[in-house]
Amino acid sequence: MIEKNGLKYWLAFNQITAIGPIRTQRLLDYFGQLKNAWQANKTELLKAGLEEKIVNELIKKRQEIEPENELKRLEKSASQIITLFDENYPKLLKEIYAPPPLLYYLGRLDLNNDFPLAVVGTRKISDYGRQITQQIVGELVDCGLTIVSGLALGIDATAHQAAVKLGGKTIAVLGSGIDQIYPASNHNLTRKIIESGGAIISEFPIGMPPLKHNFPQRNRVISGLSLGVLVTEAGEKSGALITTKYALDQNREIFAVPGDIYRQTSAGPNKLIKLGAKMVTSAQEILDTLNLQQAKNFKAAKSVAPETETEKILLKFLADPIHIDKLIQNSKLDISIINSTLAVMEMKGLVRNLGGQFYVKAR
Repeated sequence: MIEKNGLKYWLAFNQITAIGPIRTQRLLDYFGQLKNAWQANKTELLKAGLEEKIVNELIKKRQEIEPENELKRLEKSASQIITLFDENYPKLLKEIYAPPPLLYYLGRLDLNNDFPLAVVGTRKISDYGRQITQQIVGELVDCGLTIVSGLALGIDATAHQAAVKLGGKTIAVLGSGIDQIYPASNHNLTRKIIESGGAIISEFPIGMPPLKHNFPQRNRVISGLSLGVLVTEAGEKSGALITTKYALDQNREIFAVPGDIYRQTSAGPNKLIKLGAKMVTSAQEILDTLNLQQAKNFKAAKSVAPETETEKILLKFLADPIHIDKLIQNSKLDISIINSTLAVMEMKGLVRNLGGQFYVKAR
C-alpha cells in the first residue's frame, strides 16, 4: 500500500505521457520510490535509464505539475486509485507485459476471486450481433463469470447491459480519464454498472479526453484483466481485433462466434476462427475450454469449505503452470495426497487442470 504522501508522486508521474509503465518501472528499480525520482537531478535520471530527450521533458513537466495539487484533485473526485504495490491490484493484469502502474476506478475493483472474461466487438452492431451477445453474456453471468468490456457503443455496451440486467458483475475499461465517460450516452449505463457491484476503470489521469491513440492502449487492459476474449461480431479491421492481438501476447484464450459470410461485421470473427480461435456458439463451450464449470459455486464453496493446510501448501507452487512431478518434488507431499487434493481444489475452482498433468492457480 502506497502512503498518501507517496501517492501524490504516482499521480504526478501519471500526468506525464512520456513516462509510461516501462519507464516508471525503471525509475522504481533505480530510486526505490517515485518521490525520490521526482526530486532527482538530470544526472541521476539518466543513470536510471531514461533517454536524455525524456529526461528533459520530465524536468520541464515537473515545473508545471504540483504533486500536492494532483492529490487534492483526486480527493475532490469520486474516484479511487490502486497501484501495482496494492494487494488487491488485479493479479491477471499484473502478469502482462508493462501493466499500468496505477488504475483509477469507480465502484468495486475486487477481481482476484472472480472469473473475468472480455466480450468485445463492433460499434456497428446488427440484430444478430445483439442477440448472440445478449445470449452468451447471459449464460456466462448465470454461470458466475464477470464480464469485461470497453463501454463503447455496439457490442461493448450490449455486453455490459446484458450483465447488469441479470444482476451480474461487469467491468468497463475506459480510453479516457475516469471523469470523461465516452460516449456520453453511456453515463446511465456506468451508474448501473457500479450499482450492480462492478467498476469503471482507467489508467489515464483525471481529465484525459478520449483521444484516438488511447484506445489501443486501453484494449491491452481489457484482455489483461481477463482469462479470455470473446468476439461476437466485428469487421475485419475492427478495433476489437487489436484486443485479440494483445490477448495472444498475454497467453489468453480467444473465442469467436461464427457469422454470415455475406455480413461485413462477421468478417472479424470468421477470420479469427480461420487463424485458430475457438469457435463458440454458447457459453458452455467457453466454460469447457477454460475449465470453469464450477465458477458459479466457487464463492459458496470457498465460504463453506476453507482451504486446508495441504491446499495452502500446494497453492504456493501453483502461481505458474507446473507439472505434477515438479509439484511433488517441491511440496514433499505424497502423490496420493496431491492427486486427491488437486481434484477437490479443481471442483472448488481453486486450480485449473491444463492437461498433460499441468496445473495452475485459477485466480
